[in-house]
Amino acid sequence: MTPDRKPPVGLSTLSVHGGETRPKPDFSMTPPVVFSSTFTFTTTQDRIDHAEGRVNRGEEYGRYGNPTQSTVENKLAVLEGGESALLFSTGMAAVTTTLLAILGKGAHVVFTSDCYRKTRQFATDVLPRLGFEHSLVAPDVSAVEQAIRANTQALFTESPTNPYLNVIDLESFAALGRKRGLTTIIDSTFATPFNQRPIELGIDLVIHSATKYLGGHNDLLAGCVVGGRDIVATIKEFQGVLGPVPEPMSCYLLARGLKTLALRMERHNTNAQSIAAHLARHPKIERVHYPGLSDHPRHALARRQMRGFGGVISFEVRGDGLKTSRFIDAMRIPQIAPSLGGVESLIEQPALMSFYHMAPEERRSIGILDNLVRFAIGIEDADDLIADLDQALARL
Repeated sequence: MTPDRKPPVGLSTLSVHGGETRPKPDFSMTPPVVFSSTFTFTTTQDRIDHAEGRVNRGEEYGRYGNPTQSTVENKLAVLEGGESALLFSTGMAAVTTTLLAILGKGAHVVFTSDCYRKTRQFATDVLPRLGFEHSLVAPDVSAVEQAIRANTQALFTESPTNPYLNVIDLESFAALGRKRGLTTIIDSTFATPFNQRPIELGIDLVIHSATKYLGGHNDLLAGCVVGGRDIVATIKEFQGVLGPVPEPMSCYLLARGLKTLALRMERHNTNAQSIAAHLARHPKIERVHYPGLSDHPRHALARRQMRGFGGVISFEVRGDGLKTSRFIDAMRIPQIAPSLGGVESLIEQPALMSFYHMAPEERRSIGILDNLVRFAIGIEDADDLIADLDQALARL
């Protein structure tokens, strides 16, 4: 998109054209993939001009950037409504590098307790070894406020969460951060910028596992952070030291996946809404967790701050863990796998997937029930998925 052209407001148009230049190199329709670890200068003066910011060109070394990477970063910034974006090799690299870059000596961070389990593990196992403090609190703004200390520097949350699809009041969360002078960070992987735009609600930094919906095809690993230009520049400096950069082919696949983000999310949203409503009426399902259902405890909040409710639902099968396993094994369309956000439906029993190595009582203490199922719904026909669910449940 040319700098002097006002960006289109439609999310589908932004997905296709946002952040791209015209014309592209060699007048290609798609952004080229640049496979180079080193970028040259014509003269010594060119290098000096680059170092002093007098010329607009890419970085000199691949650990600091790549033209293919920059194209995707520009698109992500436009989609999220942020000033700048930065890509990483994985979503967890985005989480860990961002926190390490912005925290000062002896800092304290408040995390909501149902963040992604590896984020919690980083908080509980790694940050203390580096001299940082943390608190894990309920996903409620009042609980977050009560946990703030004199040395608190950042507030970290996720919405919706995994696997129970909890939703936090992002406007209040952001207002709390501004009031106390703290950096607010949200993992918005489940929502995507199609369903939720946290920066518009006042959040400072938005993180995604781009492996999931942003890529959308289960064929890449990547992560990103989006926010203000200065704070993202600080994180970029730290990334150059630690080195968790994305490789060019993953950037290209992500750029291609983003073109259809809006189309895919519309189908994920409508499929999940239909399936959640169907399961909520099914006699062999004990409970359904999905913010698009009116009985979800944060349904009104989700409607206020989200455009759609995403493609993941969790539900509890009536019976024990063995019965739940039999149900999952009887499903024909979704495959058993731990990820989400791709065009294919995936299903799992969290107690036997991400939390398998925990003792049963430890799993129950954090709400992971043996009969809990997480269904990452793809873009297949909803009627086919519903029929598949019904035939599998009929076997119980």
